Amino acid sequence: MKLIDPAATKRAKAYEMWTKSPMPMVTLFKTYDVTPLVRFGRRHKMKFNMLMCWCIARAASSDDLFKIVVADNGFELYDKIAVNIVVPTAEGGITTCDIPYTPDLAEFNRHYLENTAEAYRTCTDVLSPDHAIIGASSLAKHYIDGAVNQYSGIYKNVFMAWGRYRKRFPFMNTLPVSMQFHHAHMDGNDACEFLDRLQDEIRNVKKNARG
Repeated sequence: MKLIDPAATKRAKAYEMWTKSPMPMVTLFKTYDVTPLVRFGRRHKMKFNMLMCWCIARAASSDDLFKIVVADNGFELYDKIAVNIVVPTAEGGITTCDIPYTPDLAEFNRHYLENTAEAYRTCTDVLSPDHAIIGASSLAKHYIDGAVNQYSGIYKNVFMAWGRYRKRFPFMNTLPVSMQFHHAHMDGNDACEFLDRLQDEIRNVKKNARG
């Protein structure tokens, strides 16, 4: 990780303005056609939420903004990204684990299965501190339209949330997703471009999985 002076970036004005705000987070909502993920997951026996995380990381990996995290004394710049997910534990509580991004879907899936299993078993966080983190939370048993997370002043990374995908007969499945981000980090247009790329990644999962 490298610390960057915001004054030396194009986000200088935004950093000065929004780090002083008591609520600097912005949340956007978008509904996705996730039919390709549902079909691919069934065919290859892969978890839907793992595939969502992979597509999110792929969409983020092409934009250097997602390697930046807002800090109290500047921007933290990383050269790798990971998706952090909430995991239920063997004791009945919750913890989190990071899934480092790799363009190799099989490798990402292996990390996902291993890290979530470790977090479940040990009831402790499994973290990748040398990665920029995209937070993710899936309430897969429930139909929701998204989530607006509380702002603690500690966690300033991008956060995405979704619930259970919805069957739209005869052949479509849709999923509302929310994206929360720090306004010093990016503007609405940057976030919207990422959300558009995410739909492209979902649509092309079969082709991208082949490398």
